[in-house]
Amino acid sequence: MARGRRVNSCGEKSKKLLLEKAIELFSTYGYHQTKISDIVKSANLTQPTFYLYFQSKETLFNDLNEKFRNELTEIFSGSNDMNDGKFGIEVIQEGLVHIFDYFIENPNLTKIGFYEAEQSTAVKEMLVSKLTHILNTQLQNTGAVKLVDANILAESFVGSVERLTLTNLLTNKSKPEQLAKEICMIYFATELSLVHS
Repeated sequence: MARGRRVNSCGEKSKKLLLEKAIELFSTYGYHQTKISDIVKSANLTQPTFYLYFQSKETLFNDLNEKFRNELTEIFSGSNDMNDGKFGIEVIQEGLVHIFDYFIENPNLTKIGFYEAEQSTAVKEMLVSKLTHILNTQLQNTGAVKLVDANILAESFVGSVERLTLTNLLTNKSKPEQLAKEICMIYFATELSLVHS
């Protein structure tokens, strides 16, 4: 919340600009190498303006991570609503496309929230938990899940998502739909062939 003066539309623009520049700088140089002075200089604002909206660099960074986590949580919730009546693998693949779409629309925030921040572990654990639930409730009697512990399978899947997001998605080597399909084929080829036959 702003301190010292009322926030108006000009103030909201300043806050938005500070957030945008902070995202760019944190994703490029990392948290520790980015200084408040770098953020305000990039935004063409002053340090007192920064402190109207944020107590510290850490507060700003935590706000960005919370934004990332909340928006991913919304995607998960939305995926549950959209996937009624679909087979488990279709749910996973469609959810992955939505996540990848979000990552493409927010590449710098993704670099912070999925890789840079200490809180990124919690985000990945949320993905693992959701995937493990789907595996245990919808796919418990299928090939991969019968052979391997569902949690290990989910951890491995999320590890692949993490690596391929960085190497293929954010570098534009793969489109969201293509990458989601290929990852699901690697882990669930037998189940997918049954769905599409």
